[in-house]
Amino acid sequence: MFDIQEELKKLPGRPGVYIMHDEHDDIIYVGKAVSLKNRVRQYFQSSRGKSVKIQQMVERIRRFEYIVTDSELEALVLECNLIKEYRPKYNTMLKDDKGYPFIKVTLGEAYPRVLFSHTMKKDKSKYFGPYTSGGAVKDTIELIRKLYKLRSCNRSLPRDIGKERPCLYYHIGQCQGPCQGYVSQEEYRKSLDEAMDFLNGNRAPVVKMLEEKMMQASEEMDFEKAIEYRDLITSIRQLTENQKVTRSDGEDKDVLAMAVDGGDAVMQVFFIREGKMIGREHFFLQVAPHDTKSAILDSFIKQYYAGTPFVPRELMLEEDIEDHDVVEQWLTEKRGQRVYLRVPKKGTKEKLVELARENASIVLRQDRDRIKREEGRTIGAVHELERMLGITSASRMEAYDISNISGFESVGSMIVYEKGKPKRSDYRKFKIKNVQGPDDYASMEEVLTRRFTHGLEERKELEEKGRSFELGSFSRFPDLILMDGGRGQVNVALRVLEKLHIDIPVCGMVKDDYHRTRGLYFQNVELPIDTHSESFHLITRIQDEAHRFAIEYHRSLRSKQQTHSLLDEIPGIGPARRKALLRTFKSLEGIRDATLEQLSNAESMNVSSARQVYEYFHSKT
Repeated sequence: MFDIQEELKKLPGRPGVYIMHDEHDDIIYVGKAVSLKNRVRQYFQSSRGKSVKIQQMVERIRRFEYIVTDSELEALVLECNLIKEYRPKYNTMLKDDKGYPFIKVTLGEAYPRVLFSHTMKKDKSKYFGPYTSGGAVKDTIELIRKLYKLRSCNRSLPRDIGKERPCLYYHIGQCQGPCQGYVSQEEYRKSLDEAMDFLNGNRAPVVKMLEEKMMQASEEMDFEKAIEYRDLITSIRQLTENQKVTRSDGEDKDVLAMAVDGGDAVMQVFFIREGKMIGREHFFLQVAPHDTKSAILDSFIKQYYAGTPFVPRELMLEEDIEDHDVVEQWLTEKRGQRVYLRVPKKGTKEKLVELARENASIVLRQDRDRIKREEGRTIGAVHELERMLGITSASRMEAYDISNISGFESVGSMIVYEKGKPKRSDYRKFKIKNVQGPDDYASMEEVLTRRFTHGLEERKELEEKGRSFELGSFSRFPDLILMDGGRGQVNVALRVLEKLHIDIPVCGMVKDDYHRTRGLYFQNVELPIDTHSESFHLITRIQDEAHRFAIEYHRSLRSKQQTHSLLDEIPGIGPARRKALLRTFKSLEGIRDATLEQLSNAESMNVSSARQVYEYFHSKT
């Protein structure tokens, strides 16, 4: 038994992180302290002066633990990592983790490459960014390779020139072949300079050229090509015409301001690089109604800059934060140069903060409407379903489906919805082991028996270890089971649950002759369902998702078996060459359609093995 008062007496007067647990042993709060002894004791003293949030949290604490560190800075870093890992209920939390990519040009190499990078390092490379659209960055890198024919391989040049055959990109005209010595460093550098000019913002000539090609493709009725050019133009424009290279010694700032409404907050961040605003982004936060802006800002800075690869020289804030000095020290270490936290009071800088605050308010207002609609689709639909079935909770639902073709490679799928949304981390696949032929009822019985037997065993193991609070995807049972079918499938599920002494409501999702959901089968009655209701749309989504997941698994098994059996029939093609062929050509069809020369140039292949593969496929046609 954990005696809080006794444990408080043992706290050291040193820096560290404290971790609060509730009655289920879930972590509900993580904090840092200059003195663990003083800070943790404050929670359990008189409630005067405590916020409502802290009072509610303290009422739920059943035990605490702590980790001693050498300094307050170490404690801050550890606090950031633990909050990100455990996402405690009473910490202000970023609702979405966003990372910002860079475009990296490896100028330290004889034949530089243009790469996607999540981090900005102090090396000989030049970095462009950070950008707010990872997809646009990838599209832009691909476009640069097509336009300027820069290499993308990781070969060490010029050391490895001529050692291996040129890759596929050379054969399709997207690389100049420096690995073969086909281009001098001077010629290659001219192409690189043009690419860097493009990245520096001189994009008008390229956009104009793409627009001309798009119009030409459209006139020739080649609409697929026209759409491809249009998408490339869009990706270029998303990178912002004013984007410039970011240097470590540049005048770089982030402007942070927020809007708060009850338990929701939006943080707006303006990115200023070399004195120019290159972009902005907003972040949704889950906060307590009585959290101060200073506390919210403090939590956001720690969580956001713990994960972002780039730290600017200055953060302009609408309010100062409690941990000003230690956060400034932490950011300085991350950047490698002095970082300043400032609260501007007048002039252009103060107006920028005010502009960020106004934008945050606009986003929060718009998001409130979106959240309301989303809750109708999810939580609202769940409550409708609960009322229809007369059950107390359908917060966690599991749905099952079987997929096979004439009994071949029968598989089962289990999908999970929590609060009306898919929880894909808890999805599970089952390969049918004990049923021969296309018997969906017997297959479903095997799936359900394995799923709940496993769950009972897992629960027993956790109880024996005193860790019953650590329920996993199998040991956590659903509030409602949804079967893809009517009376027959429901009865299979009820029979399995009765045999295992488990009491969970089971509902069948009944379809009409056109494979459309027409009703629910529950407690021996088919219940009609309003096809315009949110609950109907939720049931349809669940049914389609269970079906999709089962078919996807079945297709992958068939593909693996087909690929394995065909390629293994070819003399001289072992596991290594089989994997290399699939990496290069992506599928059996790609291997079959490859020319003898392409097969010879593939990884791990030689002329003899390429001929074996080529003749195997072409002798069969």
